[in-house]
Amino acid sequence: MNEPRQRTSTRCGRYARKYAEKSGTSLHPDRAVTETVVTGLARHIEQVGKPLCPCNFYPDPAAEAKQRRWICACDEMQKYKYCHCLLFVTPEGVPITEYLPEDHEGRQAYGHRTRPVPDKGRAMAKVLGRHQAEGSTGG
Repeated sequence: MNEPRQRTSTRCGRYARKYAEKSGTSLHPDRAVTETVVTGLARHIEQVGKPLCPCNFYPDPAAEAKQRRWICACDEMQKYKYCHCLLFVTPEGVPITEYLPEDHEGRQAYGHRTRPVPDKGRAMAKVLGRHQAEGSTGG
C-alpha cells in the first residue's frame, strides 16, 4: 500500500493535535501508535477523500466514507468520547469508556475509564441531548 504524501500526513497530525485539545483527550503517549493512526487517516484521505478510521476493515471504503460514521472523529468519539484506534485517549494511553453502554466491547475490554477533562468533547451527545430535551418539551 502506498504511503501518503507528507503534506497529507502533516495535515492529519495537526488535526489530531487540535482535536485532542478540543475534546479534552491526549494523543496516545506511544508515538508509534499515534503515527500509525495518523498515517492511516492520511492514506484514506488520499484514497477516498475522507479521514476514514484506519482501524476498521471496510469492504468498500468509498461507500463507507459516504456514510460518515467512521470519519475521524467518528460517531463513537463524538458521542461517547471513545476512540477505537487509541488515538484520543487519557494521558496514560487508555481509552475513555465512561460514557459507553455497559455491553460495549470497549467497556468490556478496558473497564470503566473516566475522562480527564469532563467539560470537553462529546459534541454529538450534546446535540442529541438537546434534541431529546426539545422533543420532551414539545419543541
